[in-house]
Amino acid sequence: MTVEQSELETLMLATVNAKIEKSANLHIPRPESAPPWPAGVELILTAIEAGQFSASERRRSPRASYRVQAMLQLFSDLPGLPPRDIYTRDANERGLGFITPHRLPLGYGGMLEIVRPDGERRTIQCTLLRCREAAPDWYEGSLYFNRQQMEFSA
Repeated sequence: MTVEQSELETLMLATVNAKIEKSANLHIPRPESAPPWPAGVELILTAIEAGQFSASERRRSPRASYRVQAMLQLFSDLPGLPPRDIYTRDANERGLGFITPHRLPLGYGGMLEIVRPDGERRTIQCTLLRCREAAPDWYEGSLYFNRQQMEFSA
């Protein structure tokens, strides 16, 4: 191995380590006031994330890991229907990713009730962007906030 190859490998290793460190730092701590998750939710999330390929981040603002249970009530829901449980994966100031046992209609607006990182409960207007089957009886989706929510910025 030549000196140039060694320097190149060192530089490449440093770049990879910096990317790993940056992604590891993108985490919003779970508030103590957040309700506990059902046992299978973490298993489903882990399986979904393990099956994803590693691609470069395309978002302007990367999402940080943020795992809490939230409730989603769509404006199109029939009166009297309870809100749907969703389990968040990650979030930023513009939106969040989640899993849910419910198939949700794309493009509909609604109200998201979520525990913020500071432990306070908040209701946020949002729009459902994506919802697709990720595992039997589980759907992976994303929604965007109609107004930026800076408390979720990483």
